[in-house]
Amino acid sequence: MRATEELSAETDRAEQTLADASTIAVVGLSRSFHKDSQFVARYLKNAGYTIVPVNPSADEILGEKAYPDLKSIPFPIDVVDVFLPPKIIGKAVDQTLELDPKPRAIWLQLGTGKQPDQIKKVNGSGIEIYENRCIKVDHQFLIRPKRESIAETK
Repeated sequence: MRATEELSAETDRAEQTLADASTIAVVGLSRSFHKDSQFVARYLKNAGYTIVPVNPSADEILGEKAYPDLKSIPFPIDVVDVFLPPKIIGKAVDQTLELDPKPRAIWLQLGTGKQPDQIKKVNGSGIEIYENRCIKVDHQFLIRPKRESIAETK
């Protein structure tokens, strides 16, 4: 049982988003092996997602071409995972809203806090927004057990 109906509904939406996604842009992905963004991106890549690093000071991260911003990515993205300080998250949200086609979701990573202004911007756009959640933790608890049980039955 989950804490509240609202949290339960959000968790169900997060599960569906992760199940349907294949390409995840990681905004603020660090080149440093020891940073949380790098740890999460490595996990997601190992889980089978295509990772697209977004870092204006890198050419390549985790063996993938890095882009300076979301607008520079020349192909569709399913999820935008944001690892930025809370004060500059709005820029990534604004760029996401300008993408065509639009991604399924924006994931404001755990530690970014509550972002009511960003939630208001995104509402009605057709994009899900998750705030203060870890995409890796959600994947570990919502998706991985299902994939492992399917693999065991084969």
